[in-house]
Amino acid sequence: MQRQQTSLRVYVLLLIVAILFSGCAAPMAAPASVPAAASGNSESAAAEAPAAAAPAAESARPASGPASSAPAAPSSHRGPTPVPYDNRQPRNEPVTAGVVDDNEQWNDYLDYRARHNYLWVNERDISERITIQVWDESNEPVHDATVEIYGDQQQVIFTGRTDAGGRLFFHPRAMDYGQQVHTYFVTASKGYVAQRQQFSRQESRWTITLIDPPAAGQTQLDLLFLVDATGSMSDEIDKLTNSIGEIARQIDSLPERPSVRYNLVSYRDRGDQYVVKADEFTSHLNLFQKQLSRLRADGGGDYPEALNEALHTALHNSEWTGEDAVRLVILVADAPPHLDYQEGFAYDTDMMDAVRMGVKIFPVGASGLDEQGEYIFRQMAQFTGGKFVFLTYEEGGDPASGPGTETTHDVDNYSVDTLDRLVVRLVREELAKLPQGSRQQ
Repeated sequence: MQRQQTSLRVYVLLLIVAILFSGCAAPMAAPASVPAAASGNSESAAAEAPAAAAPAAESARPASGPASSAPAAPSSHRGPTPVPYDNRQPRNEPVTAGVVDDNEQWNDYLDYRARHNYLWVNERDISERITIQVWDESNEPVHDATVEIYGDQQQVIFTGRTDAGGRLFFHPRAMDYGQQVHTYFVTASKGYVAQRQQFSRQESRWTITLIDPPAAGQTQLDLLFLVDATGSMSDEIDKLTNSIGEIARQIDSLPERPSVRYNLVSYRDRGDQYVVKADEFTSHLNLFQKQLSRLRADGGGDYPEALNEALHTALHNSEWTGEDAVRLVILVADAPPHLDYQEGFAYDTDMMDAVRMGVKIFPVGASGLDEQGEYIFRQMAQFTGGKFVFLTYEEGGDPASGPGTETTHDVDNYSVDTLDRLVVRLVREELAKLPQGSRQQ
């Protein structure tokens, strides 16, 4: 009798264990989506994992701009094999960015400035803007023409160079004595050809025609990368290094077939290993890539950085092409300049020098750029005729959320693309403005 009771207990215990195991069968199937590297058999793990277990491709939220400009889902998330997640390493995904042209959205930009008039910046009054257009006799734009503006017939108060589309912006109120002048004498020249005209300040557009100005035989592009190399910029530097080859390849294949020179100027802050480090322009992409590969993010400490000194060095210590060149600065940074340093230069005076030299600035606001930094970056872009670029994410300003169309910056009506394609697009748009005679066949 005792043996029968013991056998019964064993039978019941085995029955309970069997029921428990059969009930856990479905939940135990879930680990099939665990990265195959952990099990040592990647192919079989991928085959056994249900389709729903593969990581879903990230989808971009609706952009403020046209829906067609939203970035495609990252291709690295589409593969059938689940990718192990390691928070110690950056995810292999594209960097998305938005762009706004404040000169094209002029009234919106003036409203933006009015909303942020409490910020500590070096202010220049750009509320009054005159567009200067230089044509030749065939109504082709005259690129890189020198424009001199006289407040009277004795003193030059402003000098600039026309861009690839023959255009230049003049802001009378940005001059210290701008409000004292009502009639301007303007001289446009290129080579030995010059034209002098008188314009009223009440006109918002001045047009000058040069007869038979010299034309360039080839498109020359000077592309300078001005990079914040402080500790917080590690990800951005890595991504720029990885994508510069593709950027260069796409630029080289543009219809204008430009002859390109590259340069790198990096900066940190006072007290770091260096403040500003400048290389020289080179037409050899491999050399430029080596320079970029040696760039390391370190230092910083406080939030603002030595951008004033870096911009001054990039503009005045670089050997820019003297004539018939498209000159662009791509500034990649996540912090504004120090405005509390006692320096002999400042970003607002150097952005005026950039216009005089025919250099456009395209600031790229990296993650963490605050509203003071945004304001200053947009100042430099608008004044020099460039555009403001900013990184975008799936969730506002959170880089960990991955690529997307959202930003915390005060912008509307912006388009989004991957950063490498966006840089190429900005270059392409500048080159496309050139007169036909300046394009290499």
